[in-house]
Amino acid sequence: MVPVGYANNDEKTWALVSHFGGAVGAFVGAGGGGWIAPLIAMLAKGNESPTVRAHAVAALNFQITMTIAAIIGWTVGCVLLWIPGLVVWAVAVIFGIIGGVRANEGQLYRYPLTIQLIK
Repeated sequence: MVPVGYANNDEKTWALVSHFGGAVGAFVGAGGGGWIAPLIAMLAKGNESPTVRAHAVAALNFQITMTIAAIIGWTVGCVLLWIPGLVVWAVAVIFGIIGGVRANEGQLYRYPLTIQLIK
């Protein structure tokens, strides 16, 4: 069970780093770098806060899934005019931003299209 809300501003900050950082990493990394910020958040504060861990794991699973999709998309895109890679890039950025907005509201966002690799 994930606690609702945040115990303090530090938890909120790390939850936002997980989601918005994932979106920024996906944007900068062409859909493939979004996993870095959630991983940092999970390693830095995940053991101290179940709330931060829940947000980081949700963002990390989504961004890892999008990284796999981006690799496949950009590879296939070499043949199909880069369209699949652009779609994955846009999805990773948009859903990362949505996750950050929800985290700012104190809610855990359940990303769609996610393979649950991290528990």
